[in-house]
Amino acid sequence: MNLFHLNVWRASLAEVFGTATLVFAMDTIVISSYETQTKTPNLIMATLIALTVTILLLATFPISGGHINPVITLSAMFTGLITVSRAAIYILAQCIGGILGALALKAVVNSTIEQTFSLGGCTLNIVAPGPNGPVVVGLETGQGLWLEIICTFVFLFSSIWIAFDRRQAIALGRVVFCSIIGLVVGLLVFISTTVTATKGYAGVGMNPARCLGPALVRGGHLWKGPLGILGWACSCQRGVSHSTPR
Repeated sequence: MNLFHLNVWRASLAEVFGTATLVFAMDTIVISSYETQTKTPNLIMATLIALTVTILLLATFPISGGHINPVITLSAMFTGLITVSRAAIYILAQCIGGILGALALKAVVNSTIEQTFSLGGCTLNIVAPGPNGPVVVGLETGQGLWLEIICTFVFLFSSIWIAFDRRQAIALGRVVFCSIIGLVVGLLVFISTTVTATKGYAGVGMNPARCLGPALVRGGHLWKGPLGILGWACSCQRGVSHSTPR
């Protein structure tokens, strides 16, 4: 691959802006869903996330393949759809996009919202008002880690067999398979927030770039879990992907 080819950097810019938009939109959705006084904030959040992912996939797919997620990029590399050098450029672009999206969100929210919801990132808990002052509510680290592992694997498995199978992608059409992937993401967010039934938990991230951006901008360590399971999920997916039809 020619690293200086215009198409490579055009695709990389699409990944930067696509991931930045994804982080800004999803984190805004998380904050607004839990700030809204409704009985089912997780359903609203999951629905809006599904729509957001679908729209961004449709927007970036013709340019870069619509990865906007390091785990998708690594899976594409393992299946031989992209080269190692292109994967490295994509992942760097996605991480930069995640940071830019978080910076943009930080610029428009007040400090109270930022502190309470950790910029809407991959949070396990939040600071909530209690009878004797602020209290931290949310999940234990172990629970969040297992949910992240399981849901990331399900997400990868679905993406491999829908988007990476050329025959199936052609048969379904771009709009349909992008919508299915968006629906899978929304369903996994809804399931993860429903089974835990914990206010402080923002749902599974399944995207290290999305988790990395808000954590670095706020100076936190919330990105360690998602990045830690990245290799595990992709190594499991590598074994499955060897039998993927081309």
